[in-house]
Amino acid sequence: MSAGLLVAIIVIVVVVLALAWVVQRRQRTARLRKQFGPEYDRAISDSGSRQAAEQELEERRTRRQKLVIVALDVPARDRYLEQWRLVQARFVDSPPEATRAADRLISEVMRERGYPVEDFEQRAADISVDHPQVVDDYRAAHTVAEANERSEATTEDLRQALVHYRSLFEDLLEVDEPGTSTGREEAAIEDDEAAVGRDDVAVGRDEVAVARDGAAPVSRDEAAARDQAGTTDASPTTTSTPPERRTTEEAR
Repeated sequence: MSAGLLVAIIVIVVVVLALAWVVQRRQRTARLRKQFGPEYDRAISDSGSRQAAEQELEERRTRRQKLVIVALDVPARDRYLEQWRLVQARFVDSPPEATRAADRLISEVMRERGYPVEDFEQRAADISVDHPQVVDDYRAAHTVAEANERSEATTEDLRQALVHYRSLFEDLLEVDEPGTSTGREEAAIEDDEAAVGRDDVAVGRDEVAVARDGAAPVSRDEAAARDQAGTTDASPTTTSTPPERRTTEEAR
C-alpha cells in the first residue's frame, strides 16, 4: 500500500468519525432540550458552557434512573388535596404560616413518591428530570420561603409563592390523570350534563308532537300539572234535557 493511499484512508476515517461525533452531539442536544425544556437553557446559563451543561443534565438523568419513584394511590391523592385546601384557607388569616405549610407539604409528597428531600438543590435537580416545566416555580417559591423566614417577604410575595408551590404540587399529584378524585368529579358533572341534555331533547319531541296536533306547545311538566289540576278540580256533570223535549213535556 502506498503512503498516499494510506493517508487518504486515514483522512476518510477521521472525517467519518468527526461527522459521527457531530451527529451524536446534535442528537444529544436535541434529546436534552426536548426533555428539560427551559431547564436546558438555565443549565447553560448557570454553567457558562453548553458541553458542561449537557454533562450535568446527563448526570441528573443517570441519578434519576436509580431512584424508585412511585405514583400515589387515590386515597393518598385525596388526602393531600384536602391538606392543600386547608393550606389555601389558612393563607387568608396567616400568609407566612400557610407558605411554610405549603413548603412542608411539597416535601412530604416528594418523600412519599420516592424523591430524596435532604438538600433543596438536589431536590430541584431531581424534580427537573420529571417536571422540568415547574422546577423554576419551585425555586422561586423556595426563595420566597427563605425570605419569609427572615421576615422579608411581602404578602404579595407569599401569594406568588403559593401559586408556584401549587404548580409543582399538582404535577406531583398528577391530579389531571384519569382515576383521580378530580377526574371522577369531572366525569360525574359530564354525566349530569348529558342527562339534562337528554331530558331537553325529550321535552323538545313532546312540544313538536303537540304543535303538530294544532295546540300550543306545552312542556311535560306543564302537562302533568294540568292533568293534576283537572283530576283534583273535576266535579260531577249533570245531564240537561234538550229544549225540544221540555216543550213537548210541558204541552202534555
